[in-house]
Amino acid sequence: MPQSSTLLFVHFIWATWDRAPVITADWESPLYACIRDKCHDLRCESLAIGGVEDHVHILVRMHADVAVSQLAKGMKGASSHLITHKIAPHQEFKWQGGYGALSVSRTHVLKIQKYINNQKEHHTGNKLWSSLETTNFD
Repeated sequence: MPQSSTLLFVHFIWATWDRAPVITADWESPLYACIRDKCHDLRCESLAIGGVEDHVHILVRMHADVAVSQLAKGMKGASSHLITHKIAPHQEFKWQGGYGALSVSRTHVLKIQKYINNQKEHHTGNKLWSSLETTNFD
């Protein structure tokens, strides 16, 4: 086989600092585009991005040469830079230090995509999957 090939899906979750509810509807489109672009830059494919005021979820198909930590750092860094330099330069903003990353089986990709794409409805209706809403998996 001349090149490496993977079929790895990862569900990332991270929150704003102190879970501050600062992600507004106006931020979502440029924020999600920035995250999508960073995935693309690192040769990963973003399959779903969603969230609410204090956290985001991203489902990604990983590239064979990219580490989970490398992608998380890239997405968080690029999006933080966007917010602090373009979206809200006069507002203090940062993400929490950590992140959650869950492996997703191929058979569950569509289910997780739907969950991520409907974050607002899940939070409003209190129909959350607690195992997918945390960054603490101990």
